[in-house]
Amino acid sequence: MIPDFQTLMRPVLQILMDKKIHKAIDIRGLIIENFKLSEEERNELLPGGSQAKIDNRVHWALSYLKKANLVQSPVRGSHEITQNGLKIFESAPERITIKFLKTIPEFKQWQDEYKLSREEAVHNPEIGDTESTPDELLESSYSRLIESLSIDLIEKIKTCSPTFFENLVVDLLIKMGYGGSRAEAGKVIGKSGDGGIDGLIKEDKLGLDTIYIQAKKWEAAVPVSQIRDFAGSLMGKKAKKGIFITTSSFPKSAYEFVANIESKIVLIDGNELADLMIEHNVGVAIKRTYEVKRLDIDYFEEN
Repeated sequence: MIPDFQTLMRPVLQILMDKKIHKAIDIRGLIIENFKLSEEERNELLPGGSQAKIDNRVHWALSYLKKANLVQSPVRGSHEITQNGLKIFESAPERITIKFLKTIPEFKQWQDEYKLSREEAVHNPEIGDTESTPDELLESSYSRLIESLSIDLIEKIKTCSPTFFENLVVDLLIKMGYGGSRAEAGKVIGKSGDGGIDGLIKEDKLGLDTIYIQAKKWEAAVPVSQIRDFAGSLMGKKAKKGIFITTSSFPKSAYEFVANIESKIVLIDGNELADLMIEHNVGVAIKRTYEVKRLDIDYFEEN
């Protein structure tokens, strides 16, 4: 299990007790070795996939130790313990936490200067009350918003007509780069006797190949028989590529079936459909944009 960033503060400080300058990557390596993290754990990413979780937690452990003047960075990307750090380490508890750092004047002063506004404090826990880093809190909150939006999207789609859903699917594929403009790229069939095919779209702007579409609103998992029928429809049109999209899910047998046939059929369930719609801004609108900025070390380099 990957230790939280507060649990890492004392081990990080202990690594620096040799009074040598250590690169951040070397501190990371020693932490991984000390806690015997597995390959899977060392490669585990933050919810947003932007950074390895262990890298982020070591970064924030170092950051808060710096705020308390226990660690300093004499060279970019490198760290060493301060005289204050050497002194405090001897009396520090077995687990250095934000609560302990608050007893250090330098950290208390920094926190007082940058504390949350009264309104924000009502809606956000103090960093000392959580084991998550600020990046983890931000990304997990974003993930929860996306998860909620995904649920809302699928529920809304289920209230729409089958024809609307078929058009939505074609719109999404065009946004993903298939075929060019809406007028020339996508054609919704959606008529009785269409051979189990709801639409088609050009694979590229030149129309070198055609992809056939099946779009079905379902509540329960799509039976594998439906996938077999779709594959048969492709064979009837001498087509080799198809996409089967649903608002529900597919059983394991459906994935096994498409993996063992000559035609290439991609299965997109409700979760993936919602993710793609959000990624390509289909059926969603941007409410607010936040920029997350970091210090640009290169800017402060003197020639």
